[in-house]
Amino acid sequence: MEKLRVLITGVNGYIGRHVAAFLLNEGHEVLGADLRFDDLDSRIIRVEEPIFSGAEDIFEKMQKPDVCIHLAWRDGFVHSADSHILDLPNHYTFIKNMLKGGLKRIAVMGSMHEIGYWEGEIGPDTPTNPKSNYGIAKNALRNLTRELCEANGAEFLWLRGYYILGDDTRNHSIFTRIVGWEAEGKETFPFTTGKNQFDFIDIDELARYIAICSMQNEVTGVIECATGKPMSLADKVEEFLQVHGYKIRPEFGAFPDRPYDSPITYGNTEKISKILASYEGRK
Repeated sequence: MEKLRVLITGVNGYIGRHVAAFLLNEGHEVLGADLRFDDLDSRIIRVEEPIFSGAEDIFEKMQKPDVCIHLAWRDGFVHSADSHILDLPNHYTFIKNMLKGGLKRIAVMGSMHEIGYWEGEIGPDTPTNPKSNYGIAKNALRNLTRELCEANGAEFLWLRGYYILGDDTRNHSIFTRIVGWEAEGKETFPFTTGKNQFDFIDIDELARYIAICSMQNEVTGVIECATGKPMSLADKVEEFLQVHGYKIRPEFGAFPDRPYDSPITYGNTEKISKILASYEGRK
């Protein structure tokens, strides 16, 4: 695989650290942009210019990467936050100026929450009707980025994420809270019914998917970074407790399920399987 210069925005975030580690270990040059750079891998080249500076020459200020993996996003675990909508123009300006400056490939992190309520398999052509600020903003950015890439002759990759596990002290999910509650000695915790089935993926596997997708241009467009294997949230929580040997127990049904969460959703793996097979074939 060709060795590339890769810019990762949000490099210090939950996903960014893992993507950077994979790329560095593959021999790629990694440029990192973020608001903080504490405890980062020393091999990452730090880019101090804020990505939302609005600079028209942002591509040069970002040191002219071959690829940009755009992971930066505020309040990703607070779906109702106003920041998702308020930050959207900044994401648009950053991507527009990067492409106008000469960027030839951009891979942006998407989310299953772009879809809204949907039962069953999700693929690149699944209609979207998001029900949260987070989903609405991601959905809009996907459409905007696609148009910008077409206008500038750049390669467009939209990497749609699902339910991410692992590195649980950093991800702010229910699993993060379980770790904290167990440490506090709590015996139970309130929970939803847990009946909804999601496509769960470990953070290291997702990082691998993101990195490998971003390093190729044979398969582009919307790519589901998923396993294709749905599992109920209740079963996943029980598995998590068992694996870690935790004593705390969930109180199923204490909270209502979110109205915009579907009974069952999972990603179509046709594209990601093709990309991974090609990658393994070149090793």
